[in-house]
Amino acid sequence: MFKNHFYKIAAFLLILPFLATMGLGCKGGSQEAQEAAKPVTLNYWRVFDDSYSFDKIIKDYKVSHPNVNVAYKVFRLEEYEDELLNAFAEDRGPDIFSIPVTWLGKYQSKLAPMPASITLPYQELQGVIKKEPVTVLKTKSSLSLRQLKDSFVDTVYNDVLREVASADGKTKSLKVFGLPMNLDTMVLYYNRDLLNGAGISRVPSTWKDFQTAAMRLTRLDKLGNILQSGAALGTSNNVERPSDILSILMMQNGTEMTDASGFARFNEMPESASGRAVKPGEEALIFYTDFASPTKEVYSWNEKMPNALDAFSQGKTAFFLGYNYHLSQIRARAPKLNFSIARLPQIEGGQELNYANYWIESVSKKSLNASFAWDFVQFATDAKEVTNYLSSAKRPTALRALIDSQLPDLDLGIFASQVLTAKNWYRGNDAKAEEKALTDLIVAVLGGAKIGEAMDLAAARVSATMR
Repeated sequence: MFKNHFYKIAAFLLILPFLATMGLGCKGGSQEAQEAAKPVTLNYWRVFDDSYSFDKIIKDYKVSHPNVNVAYKVFRLEEYEDELLNAFAEDRGPDIFSIPVTWLGKYQSKLAPMPASITLPYQELQGVIKKEPVTVLKTKSSLSLRQLKDSFVDTVYNDVLREVASADGKTKSLKVFGLPMNLDTMVLYYNRDLLNGAGISRVPSTWKDFQTAAMRLTRLDKLGNILQSGAALGTSNNVERPSDILSILMMQNGTEMTDASGFARFNEMPESASGRAVKPGEEALIFYTDFASPTKEVYSWNEKMPNALDAFSQGKTAFFLGYNYHLSQIRARAPKLNFSIARLPQIEGGQELNYANYWIESVSKKSLNASFAWDFVQFATDAKEVTNYLSSAKRPTALRALIDSQLPDLDLGIFASQVLTAKNWYRGNDAKAEEKALTDLIVAVLGGAKIGEAMDLAAARVSATMR
């Protein structure tokens, strides 16, 4: 009997490791894994999208990481940056936060770059006879530079990477400082009733045709006052995102916005345009300001007009250049307005180029849970999960794999059709100062300043933000 009892104990000890792998051993996982799986709260700050758009992503993430709670908070755009800067100064900043990609230069010192790999606890069901939850530690590789380039549209790869020096300072490598949930592009909004009334059957696809249509759609009284505007363009104080519009006009016209060092060059004649009579940047600026010059044929706008978005919503202007986020604003202000959107006009015979305006999800350098934070950002921006957000928030995609699925959508198709050719340019360490330099440039030229001198001054001001 004693022998039989001894053999039973020995046999049990031999099969114990196998029982453990089947879920009948230590159900909680290793002590190290249990320690890593302590409760974590990720504070996540954003603008625009309410928590409903993120509920499913957060719920899906908790399936593998039940110890992680994501505290999602939305701010108004006008208060957001002040809240961010105050929070960082007082060491109560978020773990994850959104910033416009043009702010990356300003915020880089506050950001943790994406690590090459991340080790985290995962909850898995293990066992053959009986499935039970077990916590295990896993190390996963982060998104590689090749995967970044293959997964996202081109401008993302060019915009979110920055060189980082090694610990000894001897080498530098490119690191990812944020990933986008979506990517917006500038489009042409148009009033269908006004175009129909003017006998314009085709929406202009080139800037030349745009000028012609704007002239046909503009109505002036005997004193030269604008009764109906063909296009809300030309000024800086009452046009939405005037620096973006001027930038894309310059870029489409062959302007070199910055050099390899990041310094402004939009006031110069690039080598590729050396045979032209007028510098491409100046030519684009003249094209833009002509719409607000009473002596020009295309005159259709001035500083006394209402805000461009308001004028379009009220049916007072036929053409309005805007983004995806303007769509819901127009519908809320004018639910009965008969309008549509079209692709951004291009220079006839030129290579298609569109303007990218988007935010990236970044991780704070001061986050105590940076590994979890970066893992969540990669999870949320992956094609499988981001689809839920894009559908709920009605945003255009930044991922190549999802473009075709959005093309048939009446609201998103135009935006999705432009993301592959969308670009922007490096704004240095102060995007707001750059925007002010360009808007001041518009004001100066409309006020009679010499265009060459005004361009040189604006370029110098923008270059100052590069340091």
